[in-house]
Amino acid sequence: MHSFIPPERFFPYLTWTDIQEMPDKANTVIIQPVGAVEQHGPHLPIIVDSAIAVGVIGKALAKLDPQIPAYALAPLYYGKSNEHWHFPGTITLSAQTLMAVLTEVAESIYRAGFRKLVLMNAHGGQPQVMEIVARDLHVKYPDFTIFPLFTWRVPHIARELLSPQELEQGIHAGDAETSVLLSLLPEQVKMDRAVAEYPPELPPDSLLSLEGKLPFAWVTRDITKSGVVGDATTATREKGDRLLESVSDGWVRAIQDIYQFRQPAV
Repeated sequence: MHSFIPPERFFPYLTWTDIQEMPDKANTVIIQPVGAVEQHGPHLPIIVDSAIAVGVIGKALAKLDPQIPAYALAPLYYGKSNEHWHFPGTITLSAQTLMAVLTEVAESIYRAGFRKLVLMNAHGGQPQVMEIVARDLHVKYPDFTIFPLFTWRVPHIARELLSPQELEQGIHAGDAETSVLLSLLPEQVKMDRAVAEYPPELPPDSLLSLEGKLPFAWVTRDITKSGVVGDATTATREKGDRLLESVSDGWVRAIQDIYQFRQPAV
């Protein structure tokens, strides 16, 4: 049941008396991995985002100082993936459903006495949902600190491993995600089907971008025929191993900071 997460760090393996007797619950870090089940091109399984979330947090929790109390909840595999629903196999929740699920999970954690919750999101289509949920929960429960974090936003070494074009435009099922899946679930990757496909170019003088400061709304079939946005053909397991080590190291630092964090007060 715990997958890549160390069993001693897997919250559902605790008993209710374990939780009742836990010391310093206010500073214990509870982590909700949130992924997606959506198309990732012809070469990757539809579980990519969820696998990356669980793989990264599992590796980070294995490295974390045992003296820091931190636990991962059962992963939320489904997310808001309607930008991909034109591709068979994608399963999506509405934004409203995802918000309701995250809110009710968080309130359950709050009732148990915990006051620090990380929403660890690995799907690029839903950071805004995490942010709305986090803010609304903190408004409702001022002593509840919610951290809406994206898996890839911690420090890592992708710039050392990926091409400039891939860093800028490889946003889905490209080199990085394919390499990490080669590390986590190599038997589920079909490299003989890997493709390279980048989105159509915008005018060179345009201020707009897919995912920049001035984005526009799009669905996946607007920008790719294969479902890939990036170059999956250059992926390797060696790159995936290094990326996974690097991103999980970043998460160790993030969890340490969250454990030590105190809500600012004026």
